[in-house]
Amino acid sequence: MSNRSIDRRKFIQTTGTGIAATAGLTGLSGCLGDDDIGELRVAYMPIYPDLQYFVMEGEGYFDDLSVSVDGREFSDGPAIVQAYAGDEIDVAMFGAVPSMIVIDRGIPAKVTAANIVEPMGILTDESFHPLWNDTEGPEAFEAWADEHGEPFRFGTFPQGSVPDVLLRYWLSNNGVDPENDENVEITEINGASAVWQAIANDEIDGTSIMEPVPTIAEEEDSDVTMLRTASEIMPGQPAAVTLMSDEVRENGVGLEFIEQHVRATEFINDHPDETAVHVSDGIGMPEDRARRALDSPLSNFITDPREIESGVEVFAGVAAENEQTEAELSVDDIFDYTLYDSL
Repeated sequence: MSNRSIDRRKFIQTTGTGIAATAGLTGLSGCLGDDDIGELRVAYMPIYPDLQYFVMEGEGYFDDLSVSVDGREFSDGPAIVQAYAGDEIDVAMFGAVPSMIVIDRGIPAKVTAANIVEPMGILTDESFHPLWNDTEGPEAFEAWADEHGEPFRFGTFPQGSVPDVLLRYWLSNNGVDPENDENVEITEINGASAVWQAIANDEIDGTSIMEPVPTIAEEEDSDVTMLRTASEIMPGQPAAVTLMSDEVRENGVGLEFIEQHVRATEFINDHPDETAVHVSDGIGMPEDRARRALDSPLSNFITDPREIESGVEVFAGVAAENEQTEAELSVDDIFDYTLYDSL
């Protein structure tokens, strides 16, 4: 049994229920369903891990699809789940756990691409760093509480979200039970901008968050800085993925979309200066700040869904334990590698 399997089981047991080329294209399209899809309804969120959407839109890659794209912006994952249930969208670029919820509800869809891997970081007040590096366990939080006269205050997205799951996974694997440890608090905060404001206002001492918050914190000389990256905590940690309805997956349009997704990922990695323009336009952050965020160790944009397999297995177990899904989904339940592999 691998260490990863041991860590995964330990985490689930301790968290409880409080815590989801043209030729090739033409050849495969002929083997797929030929039902007409007049318009592709694509859901996305104005977040960093959905950057491929903004590149595809900004660079005109959607124009190379055989159908028009109706992009629909959502503020959160639950709203996209509801839209999927109402047959209002065909493709969604959003979190791994909400994607599992869609699949678990029997809605015919699967994950056909990843957008990013290991995009989260654990940020804490710099004065906590030596405490953690010396003990890496409950004693660090006890020492903090003794010194400050209050628990260590984490603030991140709501329970069951990707940042929340990573935070609890990290704490649990280091012997810290956030539900019962009086020296640790986790506060739910909606939205990355609200997390940054909580940091700036000294309302929290640490967070689990993705870009651009770590870059903003660094630029603003915040005392809250990077302690651990996701790659150090959970190799293959997932975040935003591309979920595709069966109707689209079985039609040539699905392969066309994945081809443009790969193209966008390559553009992000090869042309960071131009990509920063799309970040600025799509997410609304200054272009120079967007450019610096692209150099972050958290900016790992990908398309290959296999790169997040190990992390998705952990998240699937957590989603089931939290009763976000009725059953613990398997990799086969969640992923369809066919379209990506065909490229």
